[in-house]
Amino acid sequence: MSSETTRRPLVAILSGAGISTDSGIPDYRGPQGLWRRDPEAEKLVTYDYYMTDPDIRRRSWQMRRESKALHARPNGAHEAVARLERSGVPVRVITQNVDGLHQLAGMPERKVLELHGTARVVQCTHCEERSGMDEALERVAAGETDPACRECGGILKSATVMFGQGLDPEVLTAAVAVARACQVFIAVGTSLQVQPAASLAGMAAESGARLIIVNAEPTPYDELADEVVREPIGTALPALLERIAEGN
Repeated sequence: MSSETTRRPLVAILSGAGISTDSGIPDYRGPQGLWRRDPEAEKLVTYDYYMTDPDIRRRSWQMRRESKALHARPNGAHEAVARLERSGVPVRVITQNVDGLHQLAGMPERKVLELHGTARVVQCTHCEERSGMDEALERVAAGETDPACRECGGILKSATVMFGQGLDPEVLTAAVAVARACQVFIAVGTSLQVQPAASLAGMAAESGARLIIVNAEPTPYDELADEVVREPIGTALPALLERIAEGN
């Protein structure tokens, strides 16, 4: 790593559902999202229901087959984040999304922390064997309405954090370390109301980082922010990251 790169500020980007809406992915998990508005739909992503009710699992697999997230493509905001990283600015992404679009846009896997896991992978709830979601959905399309783990016969689920599950402590610990170490912390497309993810913005500000919030609606952390941007993410974030790349 060059001396020029080491002098550049570490930029942490906390991304929420708002960064992916331009890719056609609706906000399912937010306060006004489907899971909150429809208790029956929320059961499909609630761990206890999923583990104890075979019908819930069958409906969940059908939901996954119909999900737009697996067919979505990165939009200009995702591409702007990857472009900033390629410019030589140290970037770490902490995302509340499970769509994998930051990686598809070109962010290295090791620089993306997925707080809520990923919808692109399935995991056995017994032996923890992981495999691709596409393979599991092919089994569902072929007639397996509730495919079991090929290794141990256990229940398979998407490698996402369902309601009733805690975050992966290793991922959360790494996210906290990034928030405390960065010089610039950008919260984009997130209401900053869901904990513990929201608290990362406060940690960054308390540690001296420049806090920038890009979100259509007010957040509880706006008063701590050095800059609040209400413009559409698809144009506002690329412009902001271009300024940062130029050292502004």
